[in-house]
Amino acid sequence: MKIIHQDCDPSLADDRSLPYTAYLIEYLQDGITKFDISYGKKQVELFDYYWDNYRNDLVNMTQTQGRINPKLWQNPKEKKKK
Repeated sequence: MKIIHQDCDPSLADDRSLPYTAYLIEYLQDGITKFDISYGKKQVELFDYYWDNYRNDLVNMTQTQGRINPKLWQNPKEKKKK
């Protein structure tokens, strides 16, 4: 499980260049609504991570508009291997 964008704008979930296993997670932190875009092998892996960290403050999980196969997707933030 990896977090692509943390505490981000929810409109970033409309990016079709994300992997199709990416989810927009909505949660509350100190009464403020925050959004993360995360991906993993299975949705339950993401749910478990956020449930363990936020419990009742977990609001929603929505699949992003991503269309890329997760095996072929490369995070632009990570350095490419030589």
